[in-house]
Formats: sequence, structure tokens, C-alpha cells
Amino acid sequence: MQLTDQHEALRRTAERFIESEINPHVDAWEADEIFPAHEVFKKLGNLGLLGINKPIENGGLGLDYSYAAVFNEATGTINCGGIPMAIGVQTDMATPALARFGSAELRAEFLAPSIAGDMVACIGVSEPSAGSDVAAIKTRAVRQGGDYIINGSKMWITSGTQADWMCMLANTGDGPVHQNKSLIIVPLKENGKRAPGVSVGKKLRKMGMHSSDTALLYFEDVRVPARNLIGEAGRGFVYQMMQFQEERLYAALKSAAACERMIAATIDYTGQRHAFGKSILHNQVVHFRLAELATEAEALRALTWKAIEIHVGGGDCTKLASMAKLKGGRLQRETADSCLQYWGGMGYMDETPISRSFRDGRLGSIGGGADEVMLGIIAKYMGTSPGKK
Repeated sequence: MQLTDQHEALRRTAERFIESEINPHVDAWEADEIFPAHEVFKKLGNLGLLGINKPIENGGLGLDYSYAAVFNEATGTINCGGIPMAIGVQTDMATPALARFGSAELRAEFLAPSIAGDMVACIGVSEPSAGSDVAAIKTRAVRQGGDYIINGSKMWITSGTQADWMCMLANTGDGPVHQNKSLIIVPLKENGKRAPGVSVGKKLRKMGMHSSDTALLYFEDVRVPARNLIGEAGRGFVYQMMQFQEERLYAALKSAAACERMIAATIDYTGQRHAFGKSILHNQVVHFRLAELATEAEALRALTWKAIEIHVGGGDCTKLASMAKLKGGRLQRETADSCLQYWGGMGYMDETPISRSFRDGRLGSIGGGADEVMLGIIAKYMGTSPGKK
């Protein structure tokens, strides 16, 4: 896909912001196991970076998804995985369905302040007993007059302790599992306090992504207006599958950027580190392997941008987005493992960037649909699986 001067100007704006406002604080936020999402998002909102492809009437820039993709690539220059993940939830996971199918009133109340950075959003799909198997969720939203009454729980919620609202997938009927679900906007706070019936079960400790707060949330007789329904009742599974496409494109873009960041850091380190009378980098096994990994990262980027081009053109990018997500998660793991080996003992130390990348990157093959789910989708599109496309 051919990028314009406007694309590159947006990239430079994002990278300058990251270099001045995020990277100097990453180590402290990683140690704290949380970053100030409201503060960071407000600054991003002031630059227009949280609503690049969102409607102008809600404060967005109204550009096509290719511009948002450039921004997503730029967040790959952040020196950790947790903060880019939280930004991606705000822009590509919790808000796409609201922007496409939400009522004008709902977009004004929740989308506009999220684009401005005044609200932090989260996506509520996974549950303790339902991860990649989205159809297995148990949370229910029962219609009572002009309200929904919600009971259930949501697990692994990015920004869960800080978020102001959730785009929640819940069962709103008793029909077939792919037709009984709806997306509902659930406020998590009222007047700065936790909304009635909403509680944080616990903040979850993770192997990586330390600077992103992740939580288990409980919902007990939570009452929300029926007007908080996104689009049509019973269409939530379909809307979420559509929303997943941008999440998976985001994940693939971030994987390619992460791989390139790891390779660059490893070239720098191994070029300075000497053993047996020469730099580590000077060994053919090292620089050949880094050349292989760089080639793989470039191929991943090409695949991802081909999927983006289809998506921008209004086509079905599901097959290629799934391929890119699959390849991205696996390549990130492979690159981190290979690069860490060349850092030797220092690669095993917490304070080195390759150690953080090794921990953070493992989520890529799990979140947003595990590798096995991606393989199932690809097989269906190839016609090699008994499931229907």
C-alpha cells in the first residue's frame, strides 16, 4: 500500500510524542505495574491520535484505517508492550463497533470523550471460563423495562482498574449462541467512584505487560439504560467478530514493529560486546540469523499491509488478518528467543530490553484469539475445514 506524506507526518508526530512523553517514564511505570492512562490518553487525545479513523462529528479525524495503522506501527517505538496494548484497546478494540453501529446519543456520551482522552475504555469479552471461545461467555444482560440488568464477570481486562466504561459482550437472549449476544456500553464509574454493582475482583499479576493494569471485574445486578445497546440486540457476536479484525491487524503491526525493535537492539548490543577476540555480531551465525529474522519481519509487514489495503477498500480481510496475527505472534516469540540468546547472561536480566520483550511478546499468540483459533479461521477460508466460512 502506497503511503503519502500525510501518513509519514502523522508517524513523526506520534514518534516525537512517544520519545518525549512516554519512553522516559516506561521503567518507572513497569516497576509500578500501572501507567497513568488518563494522563497519557489526554495528551494523545489533544494531538488527535485517539480518533484517527473515527467520525469527525465525535471529534475524530475522519481518515481511513491506513492512517490509524501508521499510528499503530509508531507505537512500536514504545519501550514496552503494556502501554501500546492499552492504547490499542482504546482505539482498535473497545471503540470500533461503537463508532460504526452506536447511536448518535451513545457516541456523544462515550465515543467523543474517549477520542478526546477524557475517558479510558476497555473491552469486556473474555471471562474466567471463556477466552478464545467467545460463544461460551456466561455474563447475562436481562431486559427490565427501559434497562438491562447485568450479572457476571469479565477476566483479563486491560486498563480494568482505571477504565471509565466497558464495551461488554453479554448474553441478552436464550437462542443459538451466535445469535443471543449483544454489545452494551457499561459505565464502570459514576462521579469518579465505582458504579453500583461493579467491583474489581483483583488486579492481576502477569508474566509480562507489567505497565498495563489488568483486572478481573464482577457485575452484580448492574443496571444500565437499554439505550446503551450498540446497534441491534442479538447482533453482538457479529459486531465483535468485525471488531476483532482491527484488533488482529493492530496485533500484527505491533508484532512486526516489536521484532524490528528487538533486532536493532541486539545489533547494537552484540556489536559492542566482545568474546574470543571479536564482537559477538561478527560471528556469522549471529549476523546471518539476524538477517533471517529481519527478512521475516519485513514479510510480516507486507502481509499485514496487504490485509489493511483490503480492509480500507471495504473487502473481507479476515483470512489475511488471521494469517498476519498468527505469523506475528509466532515471529515475535521466535525473534525474542533468538535475540535473547545473543545477549547471553545479560539477556536473562530484568533490566535489559530484550528480557522485557521476551516476556511481553508471549501474549501475542494468546490474546485476541489464540494461534489455534487463527488456524481454524484460515482453514475454513481455505475450504480444508468442515466448518463454514
